[in-house]
Amino acid sequence: MILPVYAYGQPVLRQKAKEIDKDYPNLQGLIADMFETMYASNGIGLAAPQIGLGIRLFITDGSEIEDIKPEGFKQVFINPQIIEEFDEKWDYEEGCLSIPQVRADVNRHSKLVLRYFDENWQEHTHEFEGMAARIIQHEYDHIEGILFTDRIHPLKRTMLKARLSNISQGRVNVSYKMKFPKK
Repeated sequence: MILPVYAYGQPVLRQKAKEIDKDYPNLQGLIADMFETMYASNGIGLAAPQIGLGIRLFITDGSEIEDIKPEGFKQVFINPQIIEEFDEKWDYEEGCLSIPQVRADVNRHSKLVLRYFDENWQEHTHEFEGMAARIIQHEYDHIEGILFTDRIHPLKRTMLKARLSNISQGRVNVSYKMKFPKK
């Protein structure tokens, strides 16, 4: 089932998400719905707060990105914890399904070590690099209540203020289902 993506201004996007356990209701169905929603929105990552759930869960699929490692990079991350971010930082233009039609350079570390559970509750500790690391950092920020616009230069953020306000008021055209804050 395709779920609406929560737009900039929704309170759940600013809350630190809570861990879940193996008994979380219909977790496999939720993960399937998240993938369907992400694909319908042309995304490469989606965090649970973006569909209105304050839980520590996000998904990725970087199979459309050239030279991404691990190959394809379609994964589920439950209760992830960044252990370490390291190596040089680099700028790259990011966007977000919750903040449509807004893009800006974000400076992030090129490598990280992440501990997480997969959809089968197998625990992993893995090092990611390059675009995979960037996608994880972006989605991880969502479960920490941080948006990519919080990480851009303050002048750029000021320049985007009117566009962000329009998004929070539902004045944006998108090709996917969105849920805007109540007026």
